Amino acid sequence: MVSRDLAGMLDGAEGMLFVTYAGLTVAEDEALRSKLDEHGLRLRMVRNSLLRRLLAEQGVELDAAALLGNTGLVTCSTEDVINAAKAFSDADFKALRKQGKIAIKAALFEGEAMGSEGATALADLPDRDTVNAMLLGVISGPARGLASVINAVPSGLARVLQAHVDSQDDA
Repeated sequence: MVSRDLAGMLDGAEGMLFVTYAGLTVAEDEALRSKLDEHGLRLRMVRNSLLRRLLAEQGVELDAAALLGNTGLVTCSTEDVINAAKAFSDADFKALRKQGKIAIKAALFEGEAMGSEGATALADLPDRDTVNAMLLGVISGPARGLASVINAVPSGLARVLQAHVDSQDDA
């Protein structure tokens, strides 16, 4: 039954994050799970042998080191892999990373398997809302500049005319 549930999770997942997850206190575990829950993500402990077999059935090959020791798995959409990586890389959990209690081991992102370094680098990517805001700024910038230039001509003319009127009043 467990393997069928896990197989269903893997089939529906666009992305996955594989993490080392061991030796946490109850409070640390709750804090980490709460951080993941903010993004609607769920961490699940999995058996490496079962996970290795199910990934092989799907044609996904990970580094052998990625499936050693305790393995936690977050299955999600491609975009949420970034959010999961950000949760594990959060400054609140820096001490846990230094102690070796949590670490990102690998990721599956847009169909590509990534090692530890690539998966950890996902945390530095901006989320969709940030990218959309950046794109909007890039698109609207030239239009805003053009509007300012077009508006400058009539306002400049108005200032010259006002200066001329003011000089006539003085005379």
